[in-house]
Amino acid sequence: MSRWRVRPASPADEDALVEGNLTMARETEGLALDPTVLRAGVRAVLSGAQPAAYWVAEADTADPTAPAGQLMITREWSDWRNAEVWWIQSVYVWPAARRQGVYRALAGHVEAAARAAGAQGLRLYVDQRNTAAQAVYRAMGMNGDHYQLFERLFGAH
Repeated sequence: MSRWRVRPASPADEDALVEGNLTMARETEGLALDPTVLRAGVRAVLSGAQPAAYWVAEADTADPTAPAGQLMITREWSDWRNAEVWWIQSVYVWPAARRQGVYRALAGHVEAAARAAGAQGLRLYVDQRNTAAQAVYRAMGMNGDHYQLFERLFGAH
């Protein structure tokens, strides 16, 4: 039995998700996100106004105290596959829970949900400097050999 329970995030998780995203951006990319913009973005997902979903991992106890990890899913339509590919985004595991299987629990749960929904795969992007995360993703059977991500962002990050 897993030590972690994975569940869909709820509006009650808003503060934790904002904190996780702020900290993740700072730790992995050295970015200081605008908390007001971020909170509005998190709230848009939690309210169903945007086509994405957050998942939270918490201790599998009767009284979990706080999320141990989080991730967000967005869906991309693939005409080549006539099916969706799910993108894993906004991954964060709180320091006290790292190296304890939190991401494995989150990714396993999301993969099962994606397969059940008929999706044909999972994708994610990771900052090139975040070698620790890359090692975790490789250990989970993912690879970064197929595509290179290009982007052109408008406005503030």
